[in-house]
Amino acid sequence: MDDHSDDIRRPLSPRIEVYAGAGRKRWPDDLKAQIAAESLEPGAIVTDVARRHGCRPQQVHDWRRRARLGQLVLPASADTLSFVPVVSESALPAAAEPTGSAEATVVTVELQGARVEVRGTPGLAVLSDVFLALQRTRSC
Repeated sequence: MDDHSDDIRRPLSPRIEVYAGAGRKRWPDDLKAQIAAESLEPGAIVTDVARRHGCRPQQVHDWRRRARLGQLVLPASADTLSFVPVVSESALPAAAEPTGSAEATVVTVELQGARVEVRGTPGLAVLSDVFLALQRTRSC
């Protein structure tokens, strides 16, 4: 006697998986950036963000890593400082050459009552730290 049945009315498995589409989903870079930025907001949980957008948490972690490496540009949030015009208190004539050493240079940054002076010739990393510090003092 046969101990198996071809009866299709009997369920074979309690779980059914449905695959729609032709394979892997292609995520546009702007959508990846938006999802990564959302996952970086305070209190955000990567798993919840991924579930909301229909992707896997591993993908979100990869997009965050790519953003840290500069391979994915995140959209600016409302809290982000934007570019402002530089105001010089003393303008040099066009033909004048600056005198003095580079150590005598002072860069002063003022933002909403906070003031930071950087002496010497600051690099991009130093100026970035100055603006991040000013942003933190503004949010406190």
